Amino acid sequence: MAYNQFAKIVKTLVCAVAGAALLAGCGTTATTERDEPAPVTAGELLEQHGLDGLDAREVITRLDTMPVDDRPADLLASVRSRTVELSDGSGATASLALPDEQFYVSIAPYATQTHECYFHSLTTCLGEMQNEDIRVSVTDRANGAVLVDRMLRTNDNGFFGLWLPRAVDATVTLESGGRSVTSAISTYDDDPTCVTTLQLT
Repeated sequence: MAYNQFAKIVKTLVCAVAGAALLAGCGTTATTERDEPAPVTAGELLEQHGLDGLDAREVITRLDTMPVDDRPADLLASVRSRTVELSDGSGATASLALPDEQFYVSIAPYATQTHECYFHSLTTCLGEMQNEDIRVSVTDRANGAVLVDRMLRTNDNGFFGLWLPRAVDATVTLESGGRSVTSAISTYDDDPTCVTTLQLT
C-alpha cells in the first residue's frame, strides 16, 4: 500500500515537471518570434508612405509641397547634395539619388523670424512666409546667364524649391510686397540644400 502511494507521488511529480518544461518551451518560442520582427526594407518604407515608384525629384516634390497638416509624423526625409535620405520609427531607411547634373535648394524667405538649417527636412522644416507669392531671380555669376526669373509661391511649409545646375556660383534676388533681398548661393557638394537666411526688407 505504501509502495503504491509512493509510486503515484513520483509519477505525479514527473508529469508536473514535464508539463512545466513543455510550457516553458512554448513560451520561449513565442517570445523569440515576437522579439525578432522582420526588418522593413527600403521598398516597404517607400510603399508605406505612398512613395513607391517615385524617383528622388518626385519624392521631393510630393513631400515639399504637401500641406503641413498632412505631413507624415513618423517619416524623416533629408535632402542632401546628391541624395534624399529617408527613415522612420521602425529603423528602416532608404536613399534615393538626385540627378547627376541638378542640385536642389529649398529657400524660406522671412520678414521677422527664421531658424538655422543646412540640409532641408521635407517633413519638419517650417518657414515664416507660407503660401506667399515671391518674384525669384537667379543669375550665374560666372557668365551672367539667367537661371531662374519667374513668380513662385511658397509652399504651405514656407519654402519654395529650385532645381539649379550643379557646381555654379549664383546670385539670387527675391521680391515680395515692396520688399527685397539679394544674396549669393552656390550648388557644390558641400553647399546647403536649405537656405533660411534671406530676410526681405
